[in-house]
Amino acid sequence: MTQRSKVSIIGAGAVGTSTAYALLIKRIAGEVAIYDTNKAKVEAEVLDLAHGSQFTNPSRVYGGDDIEVVRNSDVVVITAGAKQQPGQTRLDLAATNVKILQDLMPKLVNLSPDAVFLLVTNPCDVLAYAAVQFSGLPANKVFSSGTVLDSSRLRWQLAERAGVSTESVHAMIVGEHGDSEFPLWSEAKIGPIKLSEWKVGNRALHPEDLDEIADNVKNAAYKVIEGKGATNYAIGLSAARIVEAVLRDESVILPVSSVLTNYLGVSDVALSVPTIVNRQGAFKTIPMEMSANELTKFQASSNALKASIASLGLS
Repeated sequence: MTQRSKVSIIGAGAVGTSTAYALLIKRIAGEVAIYDTNKAKVEAEVLDLAHGSQFTNPSRVYGGDDIEVVRNSDVVVITAGAKQQPGQTRLDLAATNVKILQDLMPKLVNLSPDAVFLLVTNPCDVLAYAAVQFSGLPANKVFSSGTVLDSSRLRWQLAERAGVSTESVHAMIVGEHGDSEFPLWSEAKIGPIKLSEWKVGNRALHPEDLDEIADNVKNAAYKVIEGKGATNYAIGLSAARIVEAVLRDESVILPVSSVLTNYLGVSDVALSVPTIVNRQGAFKTIPMEMSANELTKFQASSNALKASIASLGLS
């Protein structure tokens, strides 16, 4: 517990409240503040969380519809925005959520100028790029959750196939948090063994198996949204994990999405790559090798997001 730390969450919807819940039960922050323009909703959510404070002490939760509750935060997690509907891509949400962010960011920076800002609202890569422009802050202080959740989904899928714990799987999704994302199969391992050498039963995982796993990961959110209307628990846990890395100054490597400068030839776009996350935020991207096929996919992911950025007049 970093008892003197304060995390503010913007948005009392399913993702915001799941993030707050994860922060409280894991005792990551001393204070959790929730802001939402819907007064009745945010007050009800705060009450529901506070009623369980006996089990989360010494954490404190509060909030309301006055944005002043965000003042002097160490980390601000932005979940506010229109939610993704069944059949809708993350990029379809861009125009609406960029407008919301354009209004929010200057206010938030004014109230918490020293905070690290974590974007969880989709499309998170486009919004991370926009938030840097709207805030005037450096890219390490304003970034998104990127493919942290996608990578967790990938590890779970591989663990199920391999019959091992997810903690023994070392694999990562990079690029856009969306339809052009892809796994770094060339670097994937189960324990110390390269994925290409791991056998399930008496055979190695075939390319068709890997394609199926990658497709399942890419479409996982759509399946959840179709069935229950939103994804919230897993993204709440992953957002809390990123906040934990910041507050505890862990310098852990996570695939968050920040605005890149000459990363494998890619600049001026936010994409997920292995990044050291600590009290400085997205402190440093980690250079790595990619296969020729992976480099092509990485460039395609960059081009897709740049096209979206340009269509919104942000570039």
